[in-house]
Amino acid sequence: MTKHPLIVGIPCDHRMVGKLAFHMAGEKYSLAVRDAMGCLPLLIPVLAPPIPAKEILQCVSGLLFTGSVSNVSPSRYGGAAPRDGVLQDERRDDTTLPLLDAAIAGGIPVLCLCRGFQELNVAFGGTLHQHIHEVDGRADHRDDPNAPLEMQYGPAHSVHVQPDGILARIAPEERFQVNSLHGQGIDKMSSSLHADAVAPDGTIEAVSMPAAKGFVLGVQWHPEWRWSENATSRAIFSAFGEAVRSYGRGN
Repeated sequence: MTKHPLIVGIPCDHRMVGKLAFHMAGEKYSLAVRDAMGCLPLLIPVLAPPIPAKEILQCVSGLLFTGSVSNVSPSRYGGAAPRDGVLQDERRDDTTLPLLDAAIAGGIPVLCLCRGFQELNVAFGGTLHQHIHEVDGRADHRDDPNAPLEMQYGPAHSVHVQPDGILARIAPEERFQVNSLHGQGIDKMSSSLHADAVAPDGTIEAVSMPAAKGFVLGVQWHPEWRWSENATSRAIFSAFGEAVRSYGRGN
């Protein structure tokens, strides 16, 4: 018999395309799961009401929470109402926040990127800056939407790896360059998380969870973009993939 591939679930965004609702995720995330990890990507629709977390967790050996053009609703962390024109995705929030809690409680490996990084912080009691470039002393971490993709996803600033986290164990360098395509960022970090990397302006760029049963890593940048060309990106997906395989073997 052919062995079934390990499945990594990817919660979708909810979008209206014309008059119809769609559930979608960027192709680069599925490609990274397939090509960097050798796993099968499974897109998870964010239905209303949500698919129960326990039903999703019966089908997967890992979860990848992706970036998005939408933001976590500030109602989820006691923030001020969003400004006009700032895209929210409450349907995604309804699925991802309880799913993160249940997955981590069950020891299922989790990798959280960009919006997913922010979801991880909010799911465990943290808060967000909605416009981090307006905070005194902080840099503008947004990309230029009119620039070519190669520039949008090009190196933007350095991060400094902090001791005692997952990133300190797996990253090939203590300081390296990352891309930057986010307007929000961590304000109050969840007490359950450890700051794994920090930008020069003090913005927390990576977190792990010391007390978690399984692999939990969140990064504010996009390692899935041309992952094979970047040593740190390869290390992140290699470590996540090994955690998924270990969980799938029942270790």
